[in-house]
Amino acid sequence: MPSFSRIAASPAFLGAVGATAASYLRLVWRTSRVILEPADIYETIQMPVIIAMWHGQHFMAPFIKRDHPSHRTKVLISRHRDGEMNARAAERLGIGTIRGSGSHNGEFHRKGGATAFNEMLDALQDGYNVALTADVPKISRVAGMGVVKLAQRSGRPVYPVAIATQRRKVLDNWDRSAINLPFGRLAMIAGNPIHVPADADAAALETYRQQVESELNAATARAYEIADGSQGS
Repeated sequence: MPSFSRIAASPAFLGAVGATAASYLRLVWRTSRVILEPADIYETIQMPVIIAMWHGQHFMAPFIKRDHPSHRTKVLISRHRDGEMNARAAERLGIGTIRGSGSHNGEFHRKGGATAFNEMLDALQDGYNVALTADVPKISRVAGMGVVKLAQRSGRPVYPVAIATQRRKVLDNWDRSAINLPFGRLAMIAGNPIHVPADADAAALETYRQQVESELNAATARAYEIADGSQGS
């Protein structure tokens, strides 16, 4: 009899989990009252852009994309098994995937980060928006340098984005993942765009990294404020 680990790694199992996750996220989206801020963001934004979110707060990210020919989007997803499930769910929701992740411990190339970085540059050049989580791996709410360097190399702005739902289950894990629940308010917040000059030196890049972190924290706080009915409900 096959072990559970072998079953869990099988394409059939991963496909079933991905399909179930996609269906559940559609339920959350369709039963939520969406509050968008800024309200005119889709009329004013110049795509393609880089969409940065915090890890664990990103499950509803596929619904940032609108049903329009110009809204082509790819998302960076890690290569591990959980990432495979996420990738299959994203693809069912109409989002392309780029596989790989960065690291803070010298494993960037082993995890496919270098290849993924080049794929993200190519995607932006081809007119795709690129979405990724900004955290340093396994260090919650600390922005890494990858998203800043992507903006520098591509010439495209970073938009810090946060999505929060009124009803949610927060897990006791490293990133405090918020499992979004249906039938409530859903706040989708875009922060100020961050443009990184091509000639930015190391000190300037660190300043922009801190700006990404600060803008993401502000967008996240605002999303939860609205979702919880403190303002804008």
